[in-house]
Amino acid sequence: MAVSIVAHEITQRRDAARALLRTPLLTAATDPDALALIRHHAAALKSSFATALGYILVVEPTFARLVKAPLPAAAPVRPVRRNSGGEFTARTYTYLALICAAVLAPDTGEQVLASALVEQLRADAATVGIDLDDSRTEQRHLVAALRQLIVWGVIEETDGSVSGWGERQEEALLTVHRQMLPHLLARPLAALDGPEALVTSSPDVTEQPRRSLRRKLVENPLVRREDLTDAERDVLSRERTDLTRTLDDLFGLVLEVRAEGALAYDPDRHLSDVEFPGPGKVKQAALLLVDELLRVHKPTAGKTAELHGRQVPGLLCPWPQVTEIVGDLAVRHEKMWGPEHVSDPSVLCRDAISVLTSLSLADPTEDGLVLHPAAARHRPDVQLAPSQTRAHERLEPDAPVAPSLFDLETP
Repeated sequence: MAVSIVAHEITQRRDAARALLRTPLLTAATDPDALALIRHHAAALKSSFATALGYILVVEPTFARLVKAPLPAAAPVRPVRRNSGGEFTARTYTYLALICAAVLAPDTGEQVLASALVEQLRADAATVGIDLDDSRTEQRHLVAALRQLIVWGVIEETDGSVSGWGERQEEALLTVHRQMLPHLLARPLAALDGPEALVTSSPDVTEQPRRSLRRKLVENPLVRREDLTDAERDVLSRERTDLTRTLDDLFGLVLEVRAEGALAYDPDRHLSDVEFPGPGKVKQAALLLVDELLRVHKPTAGKTAELHGRQVPGLLCPWPQVTEIVGDLAVRHEKMWGPEHVSDPSVLCRDAISVLTSLSLADPTEDGLVLHPAAARHRPDVQLAPSQTRAHERLEPDAPVAPSLFDLETP
């Protein structure tokens, strides 16, 4: 009985940690069950996040905030996205900052009318020299920023809706949870020397290769070996068994190491912010593009390409070839993807490349698209060795590095 209780507690802590990785700002309104679990295991979670990843966990009665360290320069960009999936632009981020400033104004109460909030926002913008207008485009940026604060739980629609106000100017009463606002940023504004400090590590933190490697594996869809420091590569080579156990025990992630890099993936597919392969014409086009390029080139292990002035594992695919393949795919799948891509496949090509780039599977260069060998793991009908159970992985001694996925025979 005691063993089952301990196992249940471990599973609960892992579930709570996974919830925080998936949603770093979690509220009682958005997920009360997860918040209750986090509060129950708050002490253990604070310790494990700080030790394993160097993250700070703030747990309050109504919310929990996992404060992450800045991503390395080589990591894919992770912008805030609209409901439609489009990325926030600089203008949308400007509105987001102005709304937060308006909410923090001394005369803004716990409840505020949308019109009054926007009036305060416009006054603040004029004070700092930002030009705003009433165009539909500006309105969409404003509504997108308000919706994001609702998703984060900072603003709550009490009567009416932000959408109704944006589309028909129908008044909306908003409830503001001001205690959460200071936790939106990773570091307090008073402690910052300038905006660039938000994306740099705190000078008080001493980086450790074990911790930085774990962080890269947890946060990135793929960690390329050339982007690791010498110390991190040494940890990956010498301490892989311990690393595998830690990632599994704390977060339920499975470590895969190959000649060109490593990744920690979630077999349950709950932690991935970009599902791939996945539904939708863009992801389908990206997957088929990879398959066609690998079929044409038939790359082998040791293949390299120039990227940012250095030779890295990868396959350079010239732009004319990439665009031709996407055009052929658009014609082939016209009934499913729509006829608009047949005459002009450039948008589909751009979006498919954006998906591959966000997953670190490809890099656009002046000469063409560089495919990383890890892209080959998504080829249809690739036969891999049977997967082992997590228990076997824990007991197995450090195994030799697996070969490149380019070694696998192309179907």
